[in-house]
Amino acid sequence: MTTAKQNSDQPATSDVLDEKLDSLYQFVSGDEDARVCKDIPDAACSEQPRNFLAWLSANTLSKLADEVASARLVLPWLFSALGAPAAMAGFLVPIRESGVLLPQLVVAAWIRKMERRKWAWISGAVLSALSLMLMAWAALTLEGAQAGWALLGALIIFSLSRGICSVSAKDVLGKTVSKTRRGNLMGRATAISGALTVVLGVVISTDWFAPSVSLYAGMLVVAAGLWLCSASLFAGIVEVPGSTEGGGNAISTALKSLSLLKSDADFRRFVIARSLLLSVALAAPFYVLLAQKQGSAGGFGLMVLASGLASALSATFWGRWADRSSLRVMQVTAAGSGVLGLLTWALASQWQQGWIYALLFFISALLHAGARLGRKAYLVDMADSETRASYVAVSNTVIGVVMLLAGSVGIIADIWTNATVIGVLAIASLLAVPYMQSMKDVSG
Repeated sequence: MTTAKQNSDQPATSDVLDEKLDSLYQFVSGDEDARVCKDIPDAACSEQPRNFLAWLSANTLSKLADEVASARLVLPWLFSALGAPAAMAGFLVPIRESGVLLPQLVVAAWIRKMERRKWAWISGAVLSALSLMLMAWAALTLEGAQAGWALLGALIIFSLSRGICSVSAKDVLGKTVSKTRRGNLMGRATAISGALTVVLGVVISTDWFAPSVSLYAGMLVVAAGLWLCSASLFAGIVEVPGSTEGGGNAISTALKSLSLLKSDADFRRFVIARSLLLSVALAAPFYVLLAQKQGSAGGFGLMVLASGLASALSATFWGRWADRSSLRVMQVTAAGSGVLGLLTWALASQWQQGWIYALLFFISALLHAGARLGRKAYLVDMADSETRASYVAVSNTVIGVVMLLAGSVGIIADIWTNATVIGVLAIASLLAVPYMQSMKDVSG
């Protein structure tokens, strides 16, 4: 009798849990029908509320971890505090970005062998945490060039680990969360992590924490903890087994995947458009340099605050718009970045007030958030379950190479001015707008 009663209670308990998940999903996502699915396997429909919430939690923590251990802010300050050569610090952002992108053709071939690819993401998250702990150890025990080399080595491991997460994330997202909800999910995760980053920036800007090696090392340890928590949440995603075709020899599969650029015109247009959109991201550091020159937004805490505030205010808006038309989001952000850049190029010499440069950086960050989210949503919506991993890998590999080449635009700042660099990048942003008119609108 007891066993029979327990068995009869289990369905009731499961139903209650499902109802609570549905209610929380509807509250968070604003979606009244959690079981309506589009472009995902039928078996995944019933698990969508659970998967959406697990995705949201894990993605929020991983994004927050990236801000807490930012290669654009935290690591450069740490390098300076440790007395590492300035030449080494110049490699931080290129290693962080291109290390994520360039190996992804080979990584994608490995991931294709896995029926459930969430475990690839979890592996990347754990390796990311371990590499951040290694950075913290190096910061607390080493100095000078020795510390610099150790940090760069750990950053390479971190960057490669993030590459595993990048390839697998979009593939799992496309299998577990329905189209028209993905942009909303990514937007909300960015908004929440941005709000938390704002709080962090406010705290660091106070007198409670004096800038020191211990502070930066502590932030790396916190980021590692966030990655481990994110991995445990990601493990809760219910992923149906997927196709493993294309999971053969990594190099041959990689070379075969590159042929997509020739055979798939829609994908080729996206890669070219994404290359032009790099101008939006590359402009941001030069707005920071202009702000620092005026003595505004140059402090460590204020820079963290500005980045978090931009994410918190823009992400949900961009996410919902991307669900309707990710192509329009890319066009609008490219146009906005172009106009902002040309205005800065023409008027920078006349703007003496520090708050103007802080505002320019803030707007640039808003546009960068939109361009990033728009192109992610576009790629996921354009692909299907059979092509998604290859699309992501080929696109990211090509962009990694383009990024390394485009990074040389900074030489212009040494010859002329930071404002000139912004102007050149603005022209590239404006060129992206008419080019994207030839692309299909794949969202909605």
